[in-house]
Amino acid sequence: MMEVAKRVELVLKDPEDSLVILSGCGTSGRLAFLITVKVTLKCSQRDLAPFVAGQLDFCLQHPEVYTPVLVGFNPAHQARDEPLPGCTFTFLSVVQRMQELAKSHQAFLINPAVGPEAISGSSRMKGGSATKILLQVVLSAAHAAAFSHTPVACNNLLLYSMCFSLRCGRRVCYLGWGSLALLGLIDASECNPTFGADFEDVRGFVSGGYRELNNKEGPLTALGPEFCIAHEDFLHQVLPRLTDKDTVLLIYTHSDDVGKVVDLARRVREKMANLHAVYHQTDEDTSAALKSIASLSLSLSLSLSQQWELSTKLVLNAVSTGAHVLKGKIYQNHMIDVQVTNSKLYRRATRLLQKLSGRPESQCEEALLKTIYGADKLTLDMISSDVITHTCTAVTRTKVVPLALVCLLTGCSLREAESHLERQPVVREAVEVWLS
Repeated sequence: MMEVAKRVELVLKDPEDSLVILSGCGTSGRLAFLITVKVTLKCSQRDLAPFVAGQLDFCLQHPEVYTPVLVGFNPAHQARDEPLPGCTFTFLSVVQRMQELAKSHQAFLINPAVGPEAISGSSRMKGGSATKILLQVVLSAAHAAAFSHTPVACNNLLLYSMCFSLRCGRRVCYLGWGSLALLGLIDASECNPTFGADFEDVRGFVSGGYRELNNKEGPLTALGPEFCIAHEDFLHQVLPRLTDKDTVLLIYTHSDDVGKVVDLARRVREKMANLHAVYHQTDEDTSAALKSIASLSLSLSLSLSQQWELSTKLVLNAVSTGAHVLKGKIYQNHMIDVQVTNSKLYRRATRLLQKLSGRPESQCEEALLKTIYGADKLTLDMISSDVITHTCTAVTRTKVVPLALVCLLTGCSLREAESHLERQPVVREAVEVWLS
């Protein structure tokens, strides 16, 4: 999206000889009109085919003039593969051409996953809302860059702070109060099964600890350090080991004991600088006090506690997911750092490699076994072992699937793949560097 915004910025800086055209059918077309009016872009009619695919085909035939951008919410491979009236091409063939050109940034596909619509055949709810958000972000960023000298960039300080911490092998800590603290605990607990994160990577701490949880079993701290969830546990066990490479996020509302929030914030800030806050409806004096301590304070002004909880969950899910994406845990919307610890995950890893590389299943399984056993050449014993043996060996290995995927996509050796991912942990970028 930022690359598209930069292209729009160039157009806005030279409006006499260039133009941004927003075109769509149904809800997308109506929203394109709304956004066009809102950002005061000048649109004109062009002699294009009366189909989205026809317009894209026209742009693809004139790359020296147009940069085609396709926004859609269905998987690209599901585009219709039937000839359009009066045309020799299909929507699928146009999408495939754009996918190829997207590799060199001559075309762009913005294809986020928003899930199915509530009513089949209608795109006015999820699709329409997502379309408005995407267009607004792209054009607003381009407009600000063109006329306010604000560079096109993702300015989410909290997201990049968390990503920095994770990529440095450091940690992210949520310090929460009340029900919002439980949301922080939940978000942290989901990072391990979702992204293969270590339990130390993202941790949640609750004011009052297990008293706040009111769980039947009572305190579970005797089970190990990962079950220590109180603020006191954070202060005694975690804070002394924090550095400026770690990230701490405070989560609270105006109904919590804000004095204690400020006190804890000051203690954290004495140890490290990377402190942020997400809060709801605090008074101006308290907000000012926190802003003087925290690097970023994000105020979410909603009236009901249920809305506070929902908005906090969305923020935490967004920043923890985004941080792991930037760390390199995702490739083409797939969580590729799969822990191959049982037969189900072993088969899933093989299928994932096959889907992302386009290679035969046998070749993908061979690449997977090479990364599991850390060998560029498999022995007969390795090949003949059963899946249980494979998965028991895989427990001791890291980045099994990412390494196998880099080997498959680039043809490099396992050692070379390890070196690439050490320097560039984002698989997509590691592959691009190797192939460039």
